[in-house]
Amino acid sequence: MIAIAHFVAVTFYVAAAAIAALPFARRVKAPVGPVIVALLLGIGAHATALAGLTRASGAASLTGLGPGLSFAGLVLAISLVIVESLAREVSLTLVAAPVAALVTVAANIAGMRPFLEPQGARAVWLSLHIILSFIGIAAYATAAAAGTMYLVARRELKSGRFGPIFRSFPPLDTLDRVNHVASIAGFLGLTLGLALAGAYSFEYRALVIPQIIWGMGAWLGVSALALGRVLRGWQARRAALMSAVSFASVVALYVVFRLASFNRGQFL
Repeated sequence: MIAIAHFVAVTFYVAAAAIAALPFARRVKAPVGPVIVALLLGIGAHATALAGLTRASGAASLTGLGPGLSFAGLVLAISLVIVESLAREVSLTLVAAPVAALVTVAANIAGMRPFLEPQGARAVWLSLHIILSFIGIAAYATAAAAGTMYLVARRELKSGRFGPIFRSFPPLDTLDRVNHVASIAGFLGLTLGLALAGAYSFEYRALVIPQIIWGMGAWLGVSALALGRVLRGWQARRAALMSAVSFASVVALYVVFRLASFNRGQFL
């Protein structure tokens, strides 16, 4: 059932991206409604899969590599629905929906097996850290996607080429606003998630150096972005460039640690 529900979720995520690409093929209004419906159907199937995993494995069901990746894909899809609903655009779906689908596929390939089996308050504590951290990472990814699209659209505008890419993208102000809000949400989510992780590590003597280095790297990247926008008044282009480059660095750091890790069943 879990594998089937994941397959259904991936199918709807891919369908959402395909629907969002329609304005590239012909001059049509952004299909916001159909895209959101497809994403919601995918989220429903995805949530069903993780609920089944929780019933089978208990409160610590998100601790393994596969469950962690699956939850990351779900949070990204939920973030995407919120952003696209508020912006009334579908361009971010072109980037984020396939990423959510790929992450979900990778989760099933890795195996939906929890790595640890803490019980009681410890399991809830660990799960809260994972949930808040992934919410922060998903918001950070949203800021990076909006920033990348801002840079592409700005380049199209400066060059005077108003092709299908420029026509299908949201206004620059909308992309900048999404980048701004998402960077703050990412900062808050990761700050709370890392605070819980630090307290958990201290309480239970569970210290994993690669997790600490990667988590601090992600937090420093999103913190620099959020605080730069709020306290130093970074302009749209600088913030867009910072979000795209810093998030790409965080992903690259994760890949390096993942390849070097001997704990194949863990997220890191």
